[in-house]
Amino acid sequence: MQVLVPIHRAGWPFIAIFLVIAVALGVLWQPLFWLGLVATGWCVYFFRDPPRMTPIRQGLVVAPADGRVQWVGLAKPPEELALGTEPLMRISIFLNVFDVHINRIPIGGKVTRLEYTPGKFLNASLDKASEDNERQSVTIELADGRKLGVVQIAGLVARRIVCDLAPEQSVRSGQRFGLIRFGSRTDLFLPDGVAPLVAVGQRAVGGETVLADLESAEPQRVAEER
Repeated sequence: MQVLVPIHRAGWPFIAIFLVIAVALGVLWQPLFWLGLVATGWCVYFFRDPPRMTPIRQGLVVAPADGRVQWVGLAKPPEELALGTEPLMRISIFLNVFDVHINRIPIGGKVTRLEYTPGKFLNASLDKASEDNERQSVTIELADGRKLGVVQIAGLVARRIVCDLAPEQSVRSGQRFGLIRFGSRTDLFLPDGVAPLVAVGQRAVGGETVLADLESAEPQRVAEER
């Protein structure tokens, strides 16, 4: 049984900084060391990178991030995605500081556009964060020519978006492609006519939760709290 969860490589510098600060505080006053050690433990927890079991049937679109589904509905995609001007189905996943912050590819295909947009650091749960906040937009073209978009959006605390993709890169469903540090949001824009299979309020697990099925004619799902 695996006990230790892998840590993303981007986290080790931060973990080292937290640990050095904890030791320095401990020199000044020993109880501060334990507080610093707790903060270091949280930093380790934040950058955890657990393996995921990704369903690989053709047409399945999996969650690009862990978190709570905050929005499911039509919205105009950002211009940099080059997905047209008509509203598309958008699924927004809000990540709090306790969620896994690794982003994953929602479906296999080829990266056709990568665009970084500087901006503000508003609360990522606000709808206007889609247009005003710092973000990294990724367009993926599928084998049948359809396209979908993934947008990493910085939040109130987040100050760094990491995206490891390159133009024209072939990607697989569930593949890790980046992270957003310390609270954020990830938007997914589905191809025209594709119905979402999740509802607002549900928890999504990056790389595992199926958000849509391109091969299915099932209508949009609804849910209620029970």
